[in-house]
Amino acid sequence: MTSHIPLSLIEAASKNLAGRIRRTPQMEVILEDGLAVSLKLESLQISGSFKIRGALNTILGLDAAALKCGLVTASGGNHGMGVATAGAMTGTPTTIYLPENTPASKIEKLHKIASEVVVQGAVWDDANLLALEAMEKQGKTYVHPFADKSVIAGQGTLGLEILEDTPNLDVLLIAIGGGGLISGVASAVKALKPGIKVIGIEATGAPTLKRSVDAGKLVTLEEISTRASTLAPRRSAELNLEIITELVDDIVLVNDAEMQSSAKWLWQACGLGVELSAAAAIAALSTKKYVPKSGENVGVIICGAGPDGF
Repeated sequence: MTSHIPLSLIEAASKNLAGRIRRTPQMEVILEDGLAVSLKLESLQISGSFKIRGALNTILGLDAAALKCGLVTASGGNHGMGVATAGAMTGTPTTIYLPENTPASKIEKLHKIASEVVVQGAVWDDANLLALEAMEKQGKTYVHPFADKSVIAGQGTLGLEILEDTPNLDVLLIAIGGGGLISGVASAVKALKPGIKVIGIEATGAPTLKRSVDAGKLVTLEEISTRASTLAPRRSAELNLEIITELVDDIVLVNDAEMQSSAKWLWQACGLGVELSAAAAIAALSTKKYVPKSGENVGVIICGAGPDGF
């Protein structure tokens, strides 16, 4: 069974987003071991991460009645910024639920742009239950951060841009939280270049998709033990698991200290201020958790900005 998002949906999302978001640049860097890597700098995207792509694509597809009800979501920070920014762009009220492990800098930013911000629950899954409750009781329109085809198609537009700018890539490394980003990008790049390898990176303290892929079914983690809140749902969704099982070649794990070290390197060597999750793929390469074959052209998505590398 083919579970990926059709290329036509991703191409339609690209047209929807054209002129509304930034086409972020790619930067060629040399890691400390001499490996050349192409970085896609979504840390420079509107709202501070790739999340505006999926959020805005979804919101642009809603009818007037759904928009009038106002939008609600739960987020580790970045998706909330994406929904709040898209809401501001379309004149739509937004309510964002955040878990208590959300970085203070993101909470502060959201208070400036969202209509309402609620910080409650230990992890994303707890905040999400409250967002779903608001949808049911208050009639708000819920925007899922990763298990929605229009959100995934929006994230997939990154894959189109990456292969347009660097068509010779052999392997692409992508951090995994709930799985929306890697689901969309893998769907795009595998449709355009079936031989490309897609490698997912998760935190050792939140191996949600690795455990689920290994088990062949959705697994709910008993606990989360990572500071990378944007990589930290206890459970993903069937849609994402199906796509990742089909299209992602491997998932490797990195710990917080390794992400922190790579975030510092990205700041010191490249002038990029990124959050822990955005340094996850660099951490996988730097620690040899993933070793490309000799001569392979390697790409990485730098998915979000933050102060972690300072």
